Amino acid sequence: MPVNPRARRVPVIDVTDLYHPPQDPGDNLDLIAAYALPEVDLRAVVLDIHDPYRRPNDPGQHPDYRDPQGPREPGFVTVEQLNYLFDRNVPTGCAPFLRMRSLTDTMEDAPRFQQRGVDLMLNVLEESAERVEVVSFGSARPIAVAYNRRPDLMRRKVRRVHLCAGSAPAGCLEWNVMLDPLAMVRVLQSDLPVAIYPCSTDKGPFDYGPNNTFWLLPDLQFVRRMDLRLRNYVVYAFERSERPDFLGGLDGAGDPQALDRVCRRPHNVWETCVWMEVSRRALVRRPDGTHRIVPRSALERADVVLPSELRPVTIEVEHTGQFIARPASGRTDRWLYYRGDPRSNETALREALPELYSGYRTARSR
Repeated sequence: MPVNPRARRVPVIDVTDLYHPPQDPGDNLDLIAAYALPEVDLRAVVLDIHDPYRRPNDPGQHPDYRDPQGPREPGFVTVEQLNYLFDRNVPTGCAPFLRMRSLTDTMEDAPRFQQRGVDLMLNVLEESAERVEVVSFGSARPIAVAYNRRPDLMRRKVRRVHLCAGSAPAGCLEWNVMLDPLAMVRVLQSDLPVAIYPCSTDKGPFDYGPNNTFWLLPDLQFVRRMDLRLRNYVVYAFERSERPDFLGGLDGAGDPQALDRVCRRPHNVWETCVWMEVSRRALVRRPDGTHRIVPRSALERADVVLPSELRPVTIEVEHTGQFIARPASGRTDRWLYYRGDPRSNETALREALPELYSGYRTARSR
């Protein structure tokens, strides 16, 4: 369904723990939405990198960081691939690699290379004539550090922080929180407007609840229907390729055997609802029973809008980064994601997301 060409695009900063080769290739898949959704004006990608995962088999690291996939580095390759495919020049940079040492840590003593991500975020906010949405898929460290450095700028220019992290109900120390608990505490104790999209329930990250965002694609067969160059990009990510022609390889016919391997894979998903909220889209059931993700401005009278919304809450955060959310009836600057029945939500998204991604087109294909 076409988007109103006069509609104002939403300025967005994407904070993501994106690595090359991928730690989770789902990050690569989800980043496509930031470039391809016509409602989104992607201003910057901040790479939220954690030093133990760069050197997971270093004898000096904690045993929990042992990883048979071996070392990885910041995901600059992925960002440049998408810049190439969509003919964009979205800037990117790393935030500090190590955990915050205190709630007020500005981390200005980190190496200069690790300062660019936070500087980039602050520069984008400073230069923006309108308030910016900040999405976070990783630890909240870059956002917390930026707030500690320039809280007034963050208050003036951040429309909302969309924090994909944590557990609801409380009880599970979720992965993104565990990466840097102080960062999570700092953001949730700040006076920034924050929407929380829990990645787990108290039973774990692959459980289903009305507030967590997890759902499962049983396979990736829809990748066969994607734009050829995006298909090559997805295969590159899910195969954890390190071939040096990471741009030129996107333009070829592709490897059919690699495509077969990727398409047979199940895929865990967490980020879809964040991009729906930021782009002002809705998950709907059409009169013929099909499900689609469509612009709210283009809803048809017979469309049934399915639950996927932010509900006002108050937040009580603990020193571990875990939090308790309670419904709020009055004014609040905290919201919690709600999707209703999670299995119905999953059923709808298993049809709607492939249709959305199958319609994306790269610059050369338009």
